[in-house]
Amino acid sequence: MIEQAAYLVAFLTGAYLVGSVPFGTIIARAHGVDLRRAGSGNVGATNVGRVLGRKWGYLCFFLDVAKGLLPVLVAGWLLRGLAARQGEGFPTAMHQAAWLSAALGAVLGHVFCPWLKFRGGKGVATALGVVLGVWPFFTYAGLAAFALWIVVTLVSRYVSLGSVVAAVAFIPLFLGVNGLMIGWRRTLGLWPLLIFATAIMLLIVVRHRGNIQRLLAGTENKIGRKKQDVEGQRE
Repeated sequence: MIEQAAYLVAFLTGAYLVGSVPFGTIIARAHGVDLRRAGSGNVGATNVGRVLGRKWGYLCFFLDVAKGLLPVLVAGWLLRGLAARQGEGFPTAMHQAAWLSAALGAVLGHVFCPWLKFRGGKGVATALGVVLGVWPFFTYAGLAAFALWIVVTLVSRYVSLGSVVAAVAFIPLFLGVNGLMIGWRRTLGLWPLLIFATAIMLLIVVRHRGNIQRLLAGTENKIGRKKQDVEGQRE
């Protein structure tokens, strides 16, 4: 128990530092641009693509995914080794808590970035990396949610709408996929993962509250809109 608690603290701290790397800001500054004062003012991949071009937006997206994926993969690998040494099944509730501390740290580091006065991005890409890394309990549901994000975004041309829909859909996808994959009884034992998934979903929705208001008002930015049309707006 003490060793698992030590892992929890170490994972949370390490993942927070990894998640706090502001790749969008770094990429923009390399081009002589202050991302906070360009486009929508957001430091995420969408605004990077809007201001600097799609290839830089894609690069930022994959880097933001990676900073959620890598800490969680490392944490899962270490915890599986710990469980094997202690002769325990995996994942127990304590294993899940320690594993999720890495996931939480990565997302919080991105959303509340200490290098940007605790004002970071909205956490969608980093959360995607997290769910892909919690193998296999989040992974398949995460891939399904990502596919849904692609479809909704391409059809509506609203990145924010795709993000919110995918976040909300993740909970039933998580329950359904794991119920079919490992059985409903074992799925109930994943309650720490479910609580975490619900908290992240709510965080993403709250971080998109301005976008939701603009969607309802019909003033939200669409994919392909010219840079000058969004200059001065803030997501």
